[in-house]
Amino acid sequence: MASITLGGNPIHTSGELPKVGTKMADFKLVKTDLSVVSLSDFAGKKLVLNIFPSVDTGTCAASVRKFNESASASENTTVLCVSRDLPFAQKRFCGAEGLDNVVNLSDFQDGEFGKTNGLEILDGPLAGLHSRVVIVLDENGTIIHTEQVPEIADEPNYEAALAVL
Repeated sequence: MASITLGGNPIHTSGELPKVGTKMADFKLVKTDLSVVSLSDFAGKKLVLNIFPSVDTGTCAASVRKFNESASASENTTVLCVSRDLPFAQKRFCGAEGLDNVVNLSDFQDGEFGKTNGLEILDGPLAGLHSRVVIVLDENGTIIHTEQVPEIADEPNYEAALAVL
C-alpha cells in the first residue's frame, strides 16, 4: 500500500506501482467508441500511460493537454490517458479541447487496471478512483519509468517521463 495525499491529507492506494524493468501486466480498457483494447493492441509502440482520477478536474485536464502536446510528438509513441471516467466524458473533453494526439481509455467497468497496478485509491473522498500516475513503456512493453504523484492535486513530472522516450 502506498500513501499519498489529497489536499495535504493522507490517503492510501491499493498497492505499489509495478517496478521499472518489469513487463507491464496486460489490461482490458474501454475506448471512447466503447470498443475494448488490451496492451497487445499497442505492440511495438512506446507508451506513456497518463493515469488520473478524472478528466473533469483541472490538474487531470492539464496533464492530458500537456501529454497531447509533448509526448505525442515523440517518435513511435502513443499516449494513453486512463481514468475511471465514462468513455463519453473522455470523448467530450478531448473533442471540446481539440485534443487528438492521445488515446482515452476507461477502467469504469470494474477498476481492474487500478487494482492490478496498485494505484486504486482506497480511502478519502476519491476512493475507487485512480491515483495520479505516469508509467512509460518501451516498444516491448517493459516499464522504463514510473511516477506516483505524492500530492494528487499536483501535476506529474513531465520532463522525467519524456526524458526516457
